[in-house]
Amino acid sequence: MTPPLDELLDGLHVVALPMRVRFRGIDVREVALIEGPAGWGEFGAFTEYGPDEAAHWLASAVEAAYLAPPPPLRQWIPINATVPAVPAERVPEVLARFPGAGTAKVKVAEPGQSLADDLARVDAVREHVARVRVDANGGWTIAEAVAACAALTAGGPLEYVEQPCATVAELAELRRLVAVPVAADESIRKADDPLLVVRSNAADVAVVKVAPLGGVARLLGIADQIDVPIVVSSALDSAVGMARGLLAAACLPQLPYACGLGTGGLFVDDVVEPVAPVDGRLPVGPVGPDPGRLAALAAAPDRRQWWIDRVRACHPLIG
Repeated sequence: MTPPLDELLDGLHVVALPMRVRFRGIDVREVALIEGPAGWGEFGAFTEYGPDEAAHWLASAVEAAYLAPPPPLRQWIPINATVPAVPAERVPEVLARFPGAGTAKVKVAEPGQSLADDLARVDAVREHVARVRVDANGGWTIAEAVAACAALTAGGPLEYVEQPCATVAELAELRRLVAVPVAADESIRKADDPLLVVRSNAADVAVVKVAPLGGVARLLGIADQIDVPIVVSSALDSAVGMARGLLAAACLPQLPYACGLGTGGLFVDDVVEPVAPVDGRLPVGPVGPDPGRLAALAAAPDRRQWWIDRVRACHPLIG
């Protein structure tokens, strides 16, 4: 049952989290936090998403705030370091925020950058981290992806290349052309049918995110129907949202890869005292924001109103 709109808005806090480096085109991450009887939920759909897509994120927040969580199968989750599309000389600075991580995900195919920039960044990461995966966010054509896979594996293997092309058909064709494993992200979380990518033999790995899929329960239901390895990743969540990703990863029967749940290290400040990874792992458990941090990080009044209006637009769509 969907809680009444007024009840959601009564427990709404909007925060603006400054970032250490520009990531996904933003320098400040805004999210709306909802307090409910079961705890805290996070509504952080990216600002360009319309109500139909953003409603999944609101459903995830409602689940966290109003429903008891499933029991975890493990208490610690291995995470990967996340390296934005920074110049190669900044790689050590970024990796220092992920102590003990044995895997790094490197952003590539950034608009305005070249394959040479990607190669320099990946090679710089390889000097510090044993396992490297790259994420193109659908930024390559098939021909560009083939060339990139060849160039980026010249200095060592890639664990996988995440969403190298935009469409499921392109991913399926690319798998026949390259030896690098192909992971699907947007083709799952932004699809009307999140299982199409697996039925089309278009991915070796499935990257899944709690909020875009509508919550932990729906993520686990989808994962149960996927016959390739699962990687749980974040959607640039605050510590509140990250806790739900860690919970989802903790509930999976198998977890063969490090998860992309360490992006809290990209924030200058968060709604709780940051928890540093221990041996490249983060603990599983609920998170409640610190009241002082909620106040200090509160978004400007006009931005708070923008998120209130957005909740109003999405609320009728989550039933």
